[in-house]
Amino acid sequence: MSESAERDQRHRERMQRKKQVVDEKIAQAPDERGVLLVLTGNGKGKSSSGFGMAARALGHGLRVGIVQFIKGARSTGEETFFRRFPDEVRYHVMGAGFTWETQDRQDDIAKAEAAWAVAVELMRDPQVALVLLDELNIALKYGYLQLDQVIADIQARPAHQHVVVTGRGAPPALVEAADTVTDMGMTKHAFKAGIKAQKGVEF
Repeated sequence: MSESAERDQRHRERMQRKKQVVDEKIAQAPDERGVLLVLTGNGKGKSSSGFGMAARALGHGLRVGIVQFIKGARSTGEETFFRRFPDEVRYHVMGAGFTWETQDRQDDIAKAEAAWAVAVELMRDPQVALVLLDELNIALKYGYLQLDQVIADIQARPAHQHVVVTGRGAPPALVEAADTVTDMGMTKHAFKAGIKAQKGVEF
């Protein structure tokens, strides 16, 4: 047997063993229910991942609810895209801009509270399969909302509904309550090299 054929055979055997392990794990996890996903960390991609999941749900014919905390001063590509599906996506931009731009804590609190009321409404609707709470972690980090109430409201959602929370600085209690947590680290960032955010790759 040639060296290439032996390598192919070893690869095939290794993949067969791996498939057996994966199949066993799938068989041991038959539970199907809504999950809470938290996307946090200092790296780029938290909101992008959340909106990717919203697009995936939409592709499966599911209804989606989106609430954007903090953001709102500028239009975004994701908003422009998802507003093309008014019957499937309920899209709410509820912020006034980044905290360093608004510089008004009381107004930020009022807007966060109004946004949370909309989020709760979405999480009480059994027809909404996925709720994306974009930059909610920032509102929690600055104390604009009561963390205990937020977690209780999320946990009271319909059993099949998925909730995705984005934003750096996710509080430990929310991380503990989540089913899946991804902490996105930053290795390099174009903005630090003097490259500004541009359409399609907003930073």
